[in-house]
Amino acid sequence: MLMYLAAFPDRLATAEQIAAAYDISHHHIMKVVQRLARLGLIETLRGRNGGIRLAQPPEKITIGEVVRATEEDFDLVECFRTKTACCITPVCRLQTALRDALGAYLGVLDEWTLDELTISSSGLADSLRQHLAVSPG
Repeated sequence: MLMYLAAFPDRLATAEQIAAAYDISHHHIMKVVQRLARLGLIETLRGRNGGIRLAQPPEKITIGEVVRATEEDFDLVECFRTKTACCITPVCRLQTALRDALGAYLGVLDEWTLDELTISSSGLADSLRQHLAVSPG
């Protein structure tokens, strides 16, 4: 959704347009709209001329920020949780390796902005328009 909004920065989008562009149910898109609005990543405007737009410039939105805000948890293995039943947790180094890997993953995503993902937004916009032109419905 964020990439769609960044690709069409000069107009408001609707949930219907985004759902059609990605072949995703309108119901699912509405859940995403609510969550992203609560997180302050998008703005929703009600009324006849309403719609959805980014709440901040795409160059200020990092992908790492989005992933951290939208993922439920990063417990890759049981031992990441406070209470664990694993008997080797006190001596196991896998937890450290996985924490390092997770940190590296999020660190790379922190280096990417929404703007960088959509830098050729006209190409992205053209691709989305072409998809809509050939999609049924």
